[in-house]
Amino acid sequence: MLFFLLLFFFAELFVSLKVGMMIGFGWTVTWILVSMAVGIVLLRLSPYALMSNFQTFNFGRFDIRDVHNASLAYLLGAILLIVPGVLSDLLGVVLLLYTLYLHLFATMRPTPKTGYKDHFTEEGESNVIDVEIVDDRDRLDTDRRSR
Repeated sequence: MLFFLLLFFFAELFVSLKVGMMIGFGWTVTWILVSMAVGIVLLRLSPYALMSNFQTFNFGRFDIRDVHNASLAYLLGAILLIVPGVLSDLLGVVLLLYTLYLHLFATMRPTPKTGYKDHFTEEGESNVIDVEIVDDRDRLDTDRRSR
């Protein structure tokens, strides 16, 4: 795990230096500051995004795996935008686009409520017993009237 973290750190440093040499120091600093600000705003709005994920789960548009994936991708994307560097910003944007994809296209599949078949209704329709509930006071009133 430490090896991959070091590998990511050196790749981040290499890509950031190459991009910094291509676009200049001022634009690189601007890029880093803007991406940090966007990441902080997204992280502050994360409770609302997580509630939105759970609401789509309650409406039956997401299953629990989609809620987990969308929530985790949103949080990691926001955190990666805060981390300074070009490679982490690109990974953060990819994760945020994945969250957007889940919200736009995962909700287009049919909801479980429309395709849901109740096995009690199919099997038990012939065995339905109609029951009338009679209140004791109503029975006493009818008994007194009949006398």
